[in-house]
Amino acid sequence: MIKSRRWLPVPLLSLLLLVVWLMMVRSLAPGHILLGGSLAIIIPLVTYRFWDVQPSVQRPGLLVRFILRVLGDIITANIQVAWLIVNPWRRTRPHFVEYPLMLQERFTITLLANTISLTPGTVSANLRMDGETLLIHALDVDDDEALIEQIRERYERPLKEIYECSTSR
Repeated sequence: MIKSRRWLPVPLLSLLLLVVWLMMVRSLAPGHILLGGSLAIIIPLVTYRFWDVQPSVQRPGLLVRFILRVLGDIITANIQVAWLIVNPWRRTRPHFVEYPLMLQERFTITLLANTISLTPGTVSANLRMDGETLLIHALDVDDDEALIEQIRERYERPLKEIYECSTSR
């Protein structure tokens, strides 16, 4: 018997690829389903050897809460950035901030950097070679330490809990 893990190394990714393919072509014709299904099987099979091992989710409920928090922060930040744009008399205070990381796993550092970049008004610009600091550019910063503490409490600590990363630095 063929192991499903061998033919579908990442079943959720295969399902996502199929759904995205069908949404892009906007058709449920048998040919599109067959082509999308073939791509959904072939792409993960060809690329899974290049992927890092991902830590397992230890607290799925906290992950759902984290995703909802990030979505809420994205909406709030969009409103704040829009307000900055429509108020030309208000001067922004753009600034680069060195963010000291507590996370050590590359996967969770990547999640943190992407979360920061998804939120309008901030972008993670660079991960230092030592892997201990992340350079962040923020559009409007009053206090560097307040920004660092906000990111740590809203994003980094939940990621540590979700993936149980070793953070003894």
